[in-house]
Formats: sequence, structure tokens, C-alpha cells
Amino acid sequence: MKTYLVGGAVRDELLGLPVKDRDWVVTGATPDDMLKAGYKPVGLDFPVFLHPKTKEEYALARTERKSGHGYAGFVFHTSPDITVEEDLLRRDLTINAIAKDENDNLVDPYHGQKDLTNRILRHVSPAFREDPLRILRVARFAARFAEQGFTVAEETRQLMQKMVQEGEASWLVAERVWQETIRALESTAPVIYFQELESCGALNVVMPELAVSFNEQALSLATQKNCDVTVRFACSLCSTDSTSLKSVKALCKRMKVPSQYREVAEVTARILPQWFKGDITPELRLKLLQQTDGFRRPERFQQILTACHIFSEVSGGNRKLSTQLTADLEKCKAVDVQALIAQGLKGKELAEGIQQARLEAIQ
Repeated sequence: MKTYLVGGAVRDELLGLPVKDRDWVVTGATPDDMLKAGYKPVGLDFPVFLHPKTKEEYALARTERKSGHGYAGFVFHTSPDITVEEDLLRRDLTINAIAKDENDNLVDPYHGQKDLTNRILRHVSPAFREDPLRILRVARFAARFAEQGFTVAEETRQLMQKMVQEGEASWLVAERVWQETIRALESTAPVIYFQELESCGALNVVMPELAVSFNEQALSLATQKNCDVTVRFACSLCSTDSTSLKSVKALCKRMKVPSQYREVAEVTARILPQWFKGDITPELRLKLLQQTDGFRRPERFQQILTACHIFSEVSGGNRKLSTQLTADLEKCKAVDVQALIAQGLKGKELAEGIQQARLEAIQ
């Protein structure tokens, strides 16, 4: 029984980057051997165990063969006879197919260290084409490691194109597409993720709305300003076009985008055409405060304002409006609602009174 540190932990260690998660592969062992050693089973599709002390994941070395469509269409085989080299062969990229044994010796049968040195993202074997999720993963790695100078090998990009042409990308489920996309948006160069998907034809399959309206400039500026992921998502998807909202809603519904991202993107798309109007009257400013729900949700209000301001910088809109609306909101909050109630206003009359008082405060 031998234990190897594998995958991202070895890669990041060799790159001098912080190691966050450690994954391990065990050779020469059976599930019973693992149980006897005190490991706790957690795997459903194949034998994965938690270390009794560190709680890190230890998987038995395995091989796999294609049995159906999509990223889940595989049959796994584990055996004490399977070597670490055979296990590494099933991995996606050479830089992720390096192992380190208990004596810190590296096992690198597919020249991952060479590709690390040359900053190349290259597939390990033709088996890469059997898992469409790897198209997204390569694009995400290209975004994540762009700062270190990594690019996708041409033969790998061609293989990704062929997978799309053969229809493999259409088997990707929305939840997995979203998981990879949100992780890419967290990177230092998320634009590259979408560019790589576009170059191989996958963007039109998994996110057709973005294939039409992807806003590279806005996303680049949001990344440069270190905006949070919610703002980055809105900037990548929205536009100043009046039809943008329909596309945003369609993508968010199909990809089952979580509400905190969906709401900011939808409101941004809804108000952007108004943002670019020439005459921003006090009435329109109050309307924008209400549409952004600034009175009840200040954090979301600021996210929407940030996204809209980025579009102003990119497309020549009103760059002062976000500052103006922030000041307007504070003026509106200062309206004495209790004084209006003391005047005997209630119901519809009270609502109208508050509205008028807020408008006067803005004016």
C-alpha cells in the first residue's frame, strides 16, 4: 500500500503557489484495507475515503472507460494492481498529472513538469475527449493561470473544437456550467475563460446568450477594479441594449443562477437603457432608486450602481450618476416618515406623501 499526493496540490507547490486542498491516491490497497486502517468511506461512484485524522480525501487508484454521454458517462475500475501511472493517465492536463510519493519523489510520466516550465495547458491523452466538462476546466485554468503566462496548447484547443463538433458539449448540465463559470469569474483574468469557450465553439452551446452579447470590455474593467463576482457576472452578460434583459433572464433561468447573482444582473439590464438617457430628471433618479431597491437592500444597490458605472466608463454614459444616486438615497432616508404619519396620512395617501417628500428632497 503506497500513498501519493496528486493533482492541483503538486502543481501549485511546483509553481510556488499556496496549496489549498490536498488530494491523495492510494495504490496496492482494497476498500477493506482502507477500512481496517481507520479510513471512513465517502465515495458513491468509486472508493474515496477520509483520513481518520486529517479528514483529507484518499481515493483508490482507478482506471475508467466511457460508458455513455456527458461527464458522468464512465465506468470506474479499482484494483490493488492499478499503478499510479495508470491512475494519472485518466487526468485532464499534464500539469495535473504529477504525483509525489511519501519520500517526496515526483512521478511525472506525462511530462507535466516540462509543461509547467513552458507554461502550456496540454491534455494528457486522447481520453480527454470523453469528458465534456474538461472543455470548461481548460478554459477556467487558462483564466486562472493567465497571470503566470499559461496558454492552451494548439492540439488541445483543436481537440476541444472536435468535441464540440461531435456534440459532447451539449451533454453538459446547467449546474456544472455555472460552477465552472463562477470559479472562472473569481480568477484574475475571467475574460480568457469566455474567449477560450468561444474559440472552440462551446460558448454558443453552453451559454448562447453570451455568445451573442458577451461584454468583454465591461468584464475586463470590472476585473481591473477588483469588483466582486456578482458585479463581474452582471458586466459580462448585460448591455445597454433594450433587449438585454430578455437575454439575461433566459440565461439565468436555464443555468439556474443563484438569486444573488441573478437579481443584480436582471436589475442592471433593466435600468441600463435609462442610465444612458440624456436628461436624468429628479423623477427618473427617484425611479432608479426604487428599481434598484436602494431603500431596503443597500449592498445590492451598490453592486448595481457599480455595474452601471462600469458601463458608463466603457460606453460613454453618465459617469456622475452613481455618485448622484448615492447622495439622493441618503437624502431620501432623511425624510421624516413619522411626521407624515402624525399628519394623519395612511395607506395610499401615506405612500404618496413619502414619494413626494423623497422627490422634494432630491430636488
